[in-house]
Formats: sequence, C-alpha cells, structure tokens
Amino acid sequence: MTTQFLSDPTPAQAEPVASLRPYLGELLVQAGKLSARDLDRALSAQQEMGGMLGRVLVRLGLVSELDVAQTLSRQLNVPLVAAESFPELMPEVDGLLPEFLHAHAAFPLRQEGQELHVALAVPQDAFVLKALHLATGCTIRPYLALEGDIEKALAEPEEQEQQEEEGGFSDGLDGGDFVEHLKDLASEAPVIRLVNTIVGRVTDLRASDIHLEPFDDGLHVRYRVDGVIHPGEIVPPRLSAAVGSRVKLLAHLDIAERRLPQDGRIKTRVKGRELDLRVSTVPTVHGESIVMRVLDRASVRLNLDTMGFAPDTLARFNALLARPHGIVLVTGPTGSGKTTTLYAALSKIDAQANKIITVEDPVEYQLEGINQIQVHPQINLTFANALRSILRQDPDIIMIGEMRDGETAQIAVQSALTGHLVLSTLHTNTAAGAVIRMQDMGVESYLITSSVNGVLAQRLVRTLCNHCKEAYTPDEELRQRTGLARFTAPGQAIYRAVGCEHCRQSGYRGRTGIHELFVLDEPMRRAIIDGKDANALNALAAQGGMLSLFEDGLRKVTAGVTTLDELARVTQDQSDA
Repeated sequence: MTTQFLSDPTPAQAEPVASLRPYLGELLVQAGKLSARDLDRALSAQQEMGGMLGRVLVRLGLVSELDVAQTLSRQLNVPLVAAESFPELMPEVDGLLPEFLHAHAAFPLRQEGQELHVALAVPQDAFVLKALHLATGCTIRPYLALEGDIEKALAEPEEQEQQEEEGGFSDGLDGGDFVEHLKDLASEAPVIRLVNTIVGRVTDLRASDIHLEPFDDGLHVRYRVDGVIHPGEIVPPRLSAAVGSRVKLLAHLDIAERRLPQDGRIKTRVKGRELDLRVSTVPTVHGESIVMRVLDRASVRLNLDTMGFAPDTLARFNALLARPHGIVLVTGPTGSGKTTTLYAALSKIDAQANKIITVEDPVEYQLEGINQIQVHPQINLTFANALRSILRQDPDIIMIGEMRDGETAQIAVQSALTGHLVLSTLHTNTAAGAVIRMQDMGVESYLITSSVNGVLAQRLVRTLCNHCKEAYTPDEELRQRTGLARFTAPGQAIYRAVGCEHCRQSGYRGRTGIHELFVLDEPMRRAIIDGKDANALNALAAQGGMLSLFEDGLRKVTAGVTTLDELARVTQDQSDA
C-alpha cells in the first residue's frame, strides 16, 4: 500500500471506503466467523445504531474484535500490530497532542526520518490520516490495532491499573484458567460461546429460569432450580453489554432500545434438546436486567397422573373436567405450575372429538390439535377481545391463560352458562379465595354459583433426593404442632434432606405438586349466596372432606416425598392460618 495515497487523501477518495463495509461482512461470512443471517441482522442494527459495521458486529457479540481486525487487515492491506509490539515508551512527535490521539484512537509506534508509523483503530479514515500528515509534516505509514490496545497504551500507568481492576478479564468467570481459555477462543467470538455456555448450563442444572443482572462489578448470572435461586458466574463489565446484546439479538428484540422493557422468545437446541426461552428485559440503574424462562418441551409432563395428585383428589378433578360446561379454575402464585396443569388437563381431553381454543399470554407450549391464540395488547388483541371472537368459532372447550380483569371474568361466566367448558387461572392463595376474587372483579354471586364447578389451588414442593435422604423419628411435640399426628402413627419415620453429588448438595431433586380441591356443591353454593367470607368457605369445604395445601403436603411428608422444612417454605401462609 503506497503511503502517498494514504498521506494525502481527498474527501472524494474517502467515499469508496464506506462502500467496503458490507464487503467486510461478506469476508467474515466466507471465513466462517459469521452467518449470513446474523450479517443481515447486523446490517439492520447498523441502520438503527449508526457506526461502522465492524464495531456494530463486536458490540452485538457476533464476532470478536480480533476477528474483525484480522479480516479488516486483509481487506485494507494494512498490517495488524499486536499490543506486545507497541513500544514501552511512546515516541514524542512534534505537533501531536494527547487529546488528538485519544479522540481518534491513534498511537505513534516509531519515527524513521520523515516517515511516521502509527497504529490506528480506523486506518481507513482518510481525514485522520490527513490530520496526522498536516500536524507532523511526516508521511504516514498506518497500521491497524485493536482500539482497546491503543487506549491501554495511551493511558497513564495509574489509569492502566484502574482499567485492569475494573474491566480486565481478572474479574472473570472461573479463575485464571477459564480466562486464558476465553482468550484462546477470542478468534471464535468469545461472547457467542459465553452466551451458549450460560444457556447450556440449564440442562445440567435442570434450571427453569436464567437471570442476568447487571451490577457495578459485572453481570451476575443466577439460575432458578426447583424454585430456588442459585448464584452462577459473574461476567466481567467489559463483556456485560455484549452478552446482553447477544441475547436480545437472538430474541429478535430492538438492540438499540435500552430504556424500555421488552419481551421476546428464543428457540435453540442445547445438547440435543429443543429449548424455548421466553426473554424479558427491563432497564435498571446499571444496565438491562434480562430473565430467560426455560420452556423445555422434552421435560414438560403433560400427564395429570404424574404431577403429584393424590388418587382421591385426581378422581374428583377428573370428574370436574368431564362435565360438559362450567368453569374450572387453577390458582396459585407465579411459577406454581398452573399453566402446566391446564395443559395436562387439555391433553387428557380428546381434541379430535372437541373443538378446543386457548387464549394465552404467552403461548408457552404448542399442543397438537388445539387452536392457540397469542394475546397482543399492542394491537388491542386482549383476553376479552379474543374471547368475544372465539365464541363465534363454535368451541366446545375454552382455556383462558389468566383472568386478569372483570371484563374477562364476565365473558368467561357467560361462556360457561351457554354450554362451554372453560379452564382458567387466578392469582389467589387459597382455592376458596378464588370465589372472593371473582366477586371483587364484579361477578355477581349467583353467576359464580351457576358457572363455577370447582377450584384447584396448587403449589410445587421440592422432592427429596433418593440417594441421600435420611430417615428420622419426629418427637410427639413436633407431630402434634405440625399436624403430622393425623397422618402418621407414633414412631413412624419421616425424612430430612442431607445433600450429595447427585443433587448438588441441596438434598432435593425435582418437584411435585401439592393440591387443594374446592368443589362447589349445594351447601357451598348456598354459603356463597349468603355472602360468607373465604375463611367460612374454607371451613365448610374442610367439613366436606377437603384437605388444605398444607395437609396434602403432610401426606407427602409422611410418604417420604418431601420434608417438613420444604413444606413450611412453600405453604407458610397455610401453616400459619
């Protein structure tokens, strides 16, 4: 490359350089560093974000900075210089101000007569080359270098130390060995591998959620396993933005928008298993917090018989599902398996003989033979609006993902009264509380008694690890205080959690359901019409043989499925009542 061309460019000559940017992407695709699909996405992001394509690709975490630099070096025919080749002391060159070098990421390497060798982050910038030539009077011999290397070399020693403390790999993932491993993988886009590693751990940990939480010291990765949060690695600050951008890109979210919450979905394959990840981002003071809910199609159990139902509860629940019309509700907090129970109920119903339509937000699992509608509030496709439309679709069975407002509840009641079986969920602590919640939504008591067949309250408790659980005999005081005496004989052993390598020292492996089934029989309907509160309804149901969540859990403690501690953690409100 002739220095005369580079040292005395004109604005007209700078024009063709811009046209080379897509060519850089093509070279990366040819080298196998980037997929054509990701290149198209990056070009779209470049239009939104602005800036040079190489920097956009690195910022999105699609390729490493070194990948771009090596490809750019070949494209521009400019030699690539590594940080270790920089001189220990920057040569003093007349006419060069530190402010200019910092602003334009330029570092003078050496001066040989009237020829100045300069490392540049953007050696194709004709205006910077012209400015260097005019400031120094030298012919400029450009080299390409990583912007981070130039910034580090320009920094004063104390600044350099601070940079290493704040942003170096040393704040890393699993110590020095992994740091070196990441450096070795830099030519193969470490951010992509890092995100793949984070997502890949869900199958080993059996995690249901991945949390990426930004803080001062980096991006904290945490996993929810069997309903309990466990800490993971900490991604160093210099990679935090790139990791977040990579996840957002995979979820087809707007990468440039960092001020508003966004929702998306990722379909991926991890260790031979199809995974759906439901992605949610929200802005925090340190950056974007991202949560990925793992929807593992292979592990979901759409079978009521394997979901922890006691035989008597399951028989009564199946009887409710067999009725031709009415409302069956499943209640519980977020993450208690309500939707999975409804899916299992739907899979039990013959989709060939019945027209089944669901309205969900979001559609978590796609079920064969069932028409599923995704709610889109942005275009006014709400639960209520979707329900009005599907009633004209001649359905037999309707599933509503959640009764969120009075309008949805009213339409559900009308649907049940006109001969449809309606399945839905509510956020209440007890089964009887669902009746009061519907009244609060504005549904008249006589409509509730006419339409609601039953309510199933549900929680998930962790099950004991079979390899390390330990038997012990509770004393009489504990049996009486907890209510175990009702379900165990004196001297009967129960189990406690210990911890081993099979359960990652937690003492638990997997989860099962505990249930409380509230059936609206004639005495219950009269009590609702009379305006009884939730406590009175609960007491009446208990007289009729209903076991509370805590009591159903005690049966599982007696059977050696879970522990008293775990039951207390999940049903604290029940045991205190």
